[in-house]
Amino acid sequence: MRHSLPRRPPVLPIVIGVVLAVVAGVGAVRAVWVSSTSSNAAPSGRGEERADRSRPRGDLRCDGVPLSAPRELRGIWITTVENIDWPSRPGLPDEQIKSEYLGWLDLAGKRNLNAVFVHVRPSGDALWPSKFAPWSEWITGVRGKAPGFDLMRWMIDETHARGLEFHAWFNPYRGSQPAPSGAGSDINALAPDHPLRKHPEWAVVYPAAGTSGSRLHFNPGIPAAREFVEDSMLEAVKNYDIDGVHFDDFFYQYPVGKQEYPDGAAYALYGNGKSRADWRRDNVNKLVQEMHDKIRKLKPWVKFGISPFGIWRNDRTDPSGSPTRGLQSYDEIYADTRLWVQREWLDYIVPQLYWNIGFDVADYAKLLPWWAAVVKDTDVQLWIGQADYRVGQAGAWSDAGELDRQLALNRKYPQVTGSVHFSAKSMRSDALGSVSKYAASFYSTPALPPIMAQLPADIPAPPRVSLSGTSLTWKGKGTNSAVYRVQGDKANLLAVRRGGDGSLTVPDAAGTYCVTALDRSWNESTPAR
Repeated sequence: MRHSLPRRPPVLPIVIGVVLAVVAGVGAVRAVWVSSTSSNAAPSGRGEERADRSRPRGDLRCDGVPLSAPRELRGIWITTVENIDWPSRPGLPDEQIKSEYLGWLDLAGKRNLNAVFVHVRPSGDALWPSKFAPWSEWITGVRGKAPGFDLMRWMIDETHARGLEFHAWFNPYRGSQPAPSGAGSDINALAPDHPLRKHPEWAVVYPAAGTSGSRLHFNPGIPAAREFVEDSMLEAVKNYDIDGVHFDDFFYQYPVGKQEYPDGAAYALYGNGKSRADWRRDNVNKLVQEMHDKIRKLKPWVKFGISPFGIWRNDRTDPSGSPTRGLQSYDEIYADTRLWVQREWLDYIVPQLYWNIGFDVADYAKLLPWWAAVVKDTDVQLWIGQADYRVGQAGAWSDAGELDRQLALNRKYPQVTGSVHFSAKSMRSDALGSVSKYAASFYSTPALPPIMAQLPADIPAPPRVSLSGTSLTWKGKGTNSAVYRVQGDKANLLAVRRGGDGSLTVPDAAGTYCVTALDRSWNESTPAR
């Protein structure tokens, strides 16, 4: 996949509402076309520090001074489809697959991140031994062929060992990738045990065979297909210690020209008198609500979130919409993202705000407060999808400070409790030094994930702590442990470790240190020293 803007039309001064949705992955460019580059309108100053609604307790102190730890989600998407991020190519030896993944965890540690979002179901396949789906071709190079170890379990164990959350990223309805790298529209080119070969009646080809980008989809309008897709994802929730279930914005395919999505037969059977558009939206709503409810019943501590296209509706169409003029996810891909927040079917939402500040068709500085208002007074947390992949492109993105300004603007809105960056390879390449710039400004110290009040809370007892020279050790019952160091009038977060027991070489034997225990939902015990 190439993350590049489409060519501009040669004559029309503005073409609005057109989006390029290519290949798979959160970072596919959903770029609104314009004929001239909009100027940047950078916010002035950094603004006040975000109000910390995610730390409900203010009584946590170490040696008489308050604990000080940023509470924000900091993540990267690690894309497997087409080997965009990892593995670097299919068919690598198992040890190289492992080594490359550990390299991404090293990057997360270097940048003080606390979560990774790993693509584990790109196209009706799986990165775990599944009774619902074949092994992904992006790992071994052969559709349906497994590596020599339980990849998912190993990834989760290694991720947790670094104190990071593991969010399993699924594309629910995709059945194949376009040819020639994927099976395209040819069911017979899928792995022999692919579910669409067993149930061709569930398959939809869109765009049409012979059209660039043609691929297979599970039909969202067939209840049995929807239930199967849900079960295939819940299998991973049941069998693995994941921290989150994560979707991006691929439910109904982005429109291609004037081609109609070929679901007429399903609509005739299941439409129940609704308009085609309302029926499609209802199909997606059912998937979201049912996944929320089933995850809660199965493992109530597992978070559920979606990263949608950044525009719900434009205010010219709907007065409740955003001050934008781009593609509307409600109307074009039948994703009623605002409703999902209002009904609290999600724990977090990560709108892909992949446009620059001042962009006239979809201005980051105008979309951000719109989304903040949507989540206000709900239990749904707002994390922002940041477009690291666009840095270095022409226009506003040739400025290394664009993302730095966007993160500064995020801090002005207390509803924003995190960011996820697309994608891992863009963070590693650090185009124009942009990552180093924003990391120095905003990610210079470790951070704890924000607390979600709707998740189970079981605050552990404080751990038992001992310090011998520069060797700090502790024993406790937490899912994670946090180490703090007293510096002046506060105790700053020094490190996060997985598990209740741990050790750390501290920078100064004469310093004062405290350790807290944290539960699965990152609720924190009183400190011990």
